[in-house]
Amino acid sequence: MDEREMTCVDGTAWDVVVVGGGVAGLSAALTLSRVRRSVLVIDAGEPRNAPSAGAHGVLGREGIAPLELLRLGREEIAAYGGRVASSRVAQVLPDGEGFTVLTQDGQRCRARRVLVTTGLVDELPAVPGLAERWGRDVMHCVYCHGWEVRDQVIGVLGNFHQALMFRQLSKDITLFRHTGAELSEEQWEQLAGLGIAVVDGEVGGLDVDDQDRLAGVRLLSGKVVPVQALVVSPRFVARAGFLDGLGLTVREHPTGFGEHVAVDASGFTGAAGVWAAGNVSDMVAGVPQAAAAGVTAAAAINMDLLTADARGAAASRAAVSEVDVFSGAMEAEVSRRVLGSRVHGLEGLVEGD
Repeated sequence: MDEREMTCVDGTAWDVVVVGGGVAGLSAALTLSRVRRSVLVIDAGEPRNAPSAGAHGVLGREGIAPLELLRLGREEIAAYGGRVASSRVAQVLPDGEGFTVLTQDGQRCRARRVLVTTGLVDELPAVPGLAERWGRDVMHCVYCHGWEVRDQVIGVLGNFHQALMFRQLSKDITLFRHTGAELSEEQWEQLAGLGIAVVDGEVGGLDVDDQDRLAGVRLLSGKVVPVQALVVSPRFVARAGFLDGLGLTVREHPTGFGEHVAVDASGFTGAAGVWAAGNVSDMVAGVPQAAAAGVTAAAAINMDLLTADARGAAASRAAVSEVDVFSGAMEAEVSRRVLGSRVHGLEGLVEGD
């Protein structure tokens, strides 16, 4: 990475350093840049949705390739003076009234405020073959990928609620019990009423056809159940290890689905000067929700900076008012600045007259 990428134009601390350049981070950077805040986005280039063919539910950009959406966002930020640096943040440390941000490649910069938008990691069930097909015919979100597998033969790995959701899109749904929780009598009745098949036994792998398409789910017993798509339930783990220096750690989410950085409605983490937005703090946020959270956090950060700047200006004014503006020292300084070498009528002597 070019060291200049990390340097603020005037050599001072950045108003805001955004850690993570996904939709949440770029939306925040765009918002802040448009109100003339100096903004640096540091991004490792590993968006969670990169394996997906398209981002969905994005009004006006429905189905756009995830990497293309980020490319356009970077261009928009640059047009307003924001900057994006390609690197990975290793640590964020308190530094006076701001922060020092350290990257894994040895760069550093200073920031008045920090916004964390690093997203999360999907920890997939331990079934061979899942990771290779993730984001294609193995998925988890009905809103992100459901339309693309409508009317197909769909398998659901161990999650009753996902079976109900995908039943909206296809009449051919099979719930694989795998290692999931026991079903209640009411749940059995609902599955039967909706015509959802249930298969007992642990899943051992996937079958793929000669055109690299998912063809079936293979049980440890050797039985293969034909499917064209498989729905799984990952564990969601926030990318936030670099926050340890601030005393912030990820917490188990109340749903039990994974870990997140806890924030309030504005994205504030509870650590002075640090906000978070997107999947790092909201595990189930899609692209539109992540973008909105980034804008919300940006507005909160800007207001925090405005308040700090206003208080600083008032304090400076008060300090000036305490100085005796009619003192000899003050009068001499004003004369020096205004008249320069002409002070006290010495200009002729200086010029050699």
